Amino acid sequence: MAQETDNLLRRWFEEVWNQGRIEAIDELAAPDVVAHGLTDSRGVQVTGREVFKEFWRGFRDAFPDVRITVEDDLMAGEKMMVRCSVTGTHHGPGLGVAPTGKRIEFTGMCMARAKDGQIVEAWNSFDFLSFYQQFGLLPERLAG
Repeated sequence: MAQETDNLLRRWFEEVWNQGRIEAIDELAAPDVVAHGLTDSRGVQVTGREVFKEFWRGFRDAFPDVRITVEDDLMAGEKMMVRCSVTGTHHGPGLGVAPTGKRIEFTGMCMARAKDGQIVEAWNSFDFLSFYQQFGLLPERLAG
């Protein structure tokens, strides 16, 4: 069991995001998983596998070539943390914006708590400001 938990976030990013295996969400996340730092299309925190799948579909539709590279990971009991790099090209309308062909690259961290081999809670801190700027939804430089 410890080995399964040790690699859970690495497996999550590889299978769910890089391989695009939606069924891996059911395998790796608890039914009532809470994803702090991620919001649905209404701006509400992502809670539950089905809501996460909607978030996942929107992002994967917009960036079908998304690649999340785990740069580092740390483990402490039932908690794990990874530092990631995210890349992709905006080829689809999944986030409600017509495809721009723009390439995005940003970084982030995720800490998660596992129970019985599944993620039950995750705290996400990704550089969404940089993402939105590259995506063309915010100016490259904010007034200051």
